Amino acid sequence: MSEAADDAKPRRQVVVRKPEPADDLTWQVGEVSIARCLETVAEMSPRYLLPDLSHELVAWLPEWAAPFFTPDGMMLLSVHSFVVQSGELTVVVDTCIGDHSDHSLAGDAGFVDRLAAAIPGGLEAVDFVVCTHMHFDHVGWNTRFADGMWVPTFPNARYLVSKDELDGTQANDLMGVMAPSITPLIERGMLDAVESDHRIDENVCLVPSAGHSPGHVCVMIESSGERALITGDSFHSPAQFAYPEVSATYADTDSAAATATRHRLLEQLIDADTIVLGTHFSRPTAGRVRSGSERAWFDTTI
Repeated sequence: MSEAADDAKPRRQVVVRKPEPADDLTWQVGEVSIARCLETVAEMSPRYLLPDLSHELVAWLPEWAAPFFTPDGMMLLSVHSFVVQSGELTVVVDTCIGDHSDHSLAGDAGFVDRLAAAIPGGLEAVDFVVCTHMHFDHVGWNTRFADGMWVPTFPNARYLVSKDELDGTQANDLMGVMAPSITPLIERGMLDAVESDHRIDENVCLVPSAGHSPGHVCVMIESSGERALITGDSFHSPAQFAYPEVSATYADTDSAAATATRHRLLEQLIDADTIVLGTHFSRPTAGRVRSGSERAWFDTTI
């Protein structure tokens, strides 16, 4: 990658929109199909989100990391949903930003139409919506504002969130997600607070991964001897496979626990055949974690 930037110089910290090809990505894991549906891609200084990921470290990352950074070392952060089709069940994992966010990342009003097109049967056909955690860029399209009120985007779905995550967010809603994105579901009896290892069906289950948030979960897909893991925010960037000690310290509830979670997940992922699907990884989004002479790396040749 490019030579290290001088960290003493001011770096652009403000998140900006970055276009990406409209065509999206699909994968097959045994009998389960997974589709990515993109809302937006942002570029930012690595230190905007991962303060310890210096531009020097980015510059020293090998070429495998190049798709996830700009040539001048800015980090690419994708915001997308995954649509998981397991037998007759349709599961949406994370619902992105929404069209009402006043945070640093702006949503895209056209996203929900693209998502509907990616789901056989449309939004009404979704059986479950999994919120890996309750940050604004993961629950924003849980609802839409229509006729003066927040209404569920997926009218026939059960929305799943871990009990610890719901309890933690109700106690301390720093991102202001409850009123627009969660409370309307509770009021309609559509939200289920589940255990962090909850199983949705024989192919799809939640994986406890607290740290970034109180009850964060990943999603494991297993079918016909094949496996894939949807990361949520346990990893924000593939660079964290090489540097698992690097945390999103400004956004983490407990950075020490988040780091311990990454190390634990890496032990399970390195040189396994598990496809890793990064919830914030820009294209190509998926790969496998390989051991290296000094540090792990992300092999996207799947």
